[in-house]
Amino acid sequence: MMMRGPRSSPRGSHLTLRGSRVLLRPLHDSDFGAWSEIRRRNADWLLPWEPLRPPYLPDPAIDRGAFVTRCRARERETIADHAYPFGIFIGDALAGEINLNNIVRGALQTGTVGYWIDQARAGNAFMSESLVLVAAFAFDRLDLHRLEICIVPRNVNSRRVVEKLGLRLEGTAERYLQIAGIWEDHLRYAITVEEWRERRDELTARWLVPEPS
Repeated sequence: MMMRGPRSSPRGSHLTLRGSRVLLRPLHDSDFGAWSEIRRRNADWLLPWEPLRPPYLPDPAIDRGAFVTRCRARERETIADHAYPFGIFIGDALAGEINLNNIVRGALQTGTVGYWIDQARAGNAFMSESLVLVAAFAFDRLDLHRLEICIVPRNVNSRRVVEKLGLRLEGTAERYLQIAGIWEDHLRYAITVEEWRERRDELTARWLVPEPS
């Protein structure tokens, strides 16, 4: 059986995805100021849902050099077809991130999606729109077969994102990831390319087509 690779795998820092209200693109060194401001202002909102940063590593929200190193590492992941990270922009303003990570080819053809948004922008469905953009990119341009989004059960804000899109809940992975120093259970939501093809027109019309002015 022949295993597929990406049909047209974009590379580098110029990749841009556009929705009706959001623009997704890789973060650049020049985004440090905006990214730092959002991350520092939202620390109480975001850090309870993220892995602990090792104490020996500098904080990229404070240290510009660490942020630049982070950008370079993510560029290498994209070049290697291992991950496709995106900043979320509303107008010209950075509002969060959504990342297509852990891409596996061969017989699996899968990836995982993680995301966060500025608390000041939450509740406006910007993340659901961003997730549809990433799904279209993953299935239509990268030829992936499956996407998975794993969420701590009590994280109702993240769950609302996938529930708005009607993604399938596959079950609970016990003690799946270390979050804020604790091995947390995660709900595993997924969508396959077959499901995407059945729902592409509906999801695109609802989330990616601009409303008439």
